[in-house]
Amino acid sequence: MKKFAWTLLIATFLVGCGTKKRTTYSGNSGKRTATQTYNNTSSAGVPMPEDSGRFMEFPVASIEDYIDTFSEIAQSEMKAYGIPASITLAQGILESGFGKGSLTLKTNNHFGIKCHTGWEGPYALHDDDEAGECFRKYNHPMYSFRDHSLFLTTRSRYAPLFSLRQDDYKGWAYGLKNAGYATDRKYPHKLISFIERYKLYEYDKAVLQDNYVVNKKSASGRYKVHIVQEGDTLYSISRRYLVSVEELRELNELNDNVISIGQELRIQSTNIR
Repeated sequence: MKKFAWTLLIATFLVGCGTKKRTTYSGNSGKRTATQTYNNTSSAGVPMPEDSGRFMEFPVASIEDYIDTFSEIAQSEMKAYGIPASITLAQGILESGFGKGSLTLKTNNHFGIKCHTGWEGPYALHDDDEAGECFRKYNHPMYSFRDHSLFLTTRSRYAPLFSLRQDDYKGWAYGLKNAGYATDRKYPHKLISFIERYKLYEYDKAVLQDNYVVNKKSASGRYKVHIVQEGDTLYSISRRYLVSVEELRELNELNDNVISIGQELRIQSTNIR
């Protein structure tokens, strides 16, 4: 029933758009394969649902249920950004307590991403390495998965990961730890354990068998000019075009988050068509 509800929700967001059915690998014996309806006209994978401003809950019963619910999103993010779906799923399982952790339940934050400089969106305070740390909050979990992709692809310390093969989940697991994603010295082992126990690498294989290559060069020349309107902030613009605040600042040579009405901002995004 929950899978049906998830599929119906996605279909509702995308009504009127060009859609295509896609069945993804399910590595769990006896479970239905995950079939969801998504818009496939964008080179950036699953389009994000419009933020209604209402916090949406997605309770899951088990790790298998978590994988069944979010596997296709992880695969689509892999196609768009080159991050192995197995790594995304394993991190989501670990960081969110397979969707049942107290932080995730109140924030839809599946990857433990903290606020950091430039974050202007909703947040929640949560005890982690220190008491009362600031964590990003999302009204829909799909925004968390997209933010995870943007977080890894727009920070230079994670750049070495993208020289690894997309099926090298062990290299990615150790690379994330070496780049400082987590302080737990056993972090790579935990990710690898989830990947191998639940055969998450099969989701990577399914994407790679489609011969899908992330073509970053083809997107490098596509820009859109956004003219700042009253009420615009770098954060609201970043959400509109699905890019990070840091990327907007770098591309437009901004030293801070201050923008003015009428200012022209260059936008580079795989979502621009």
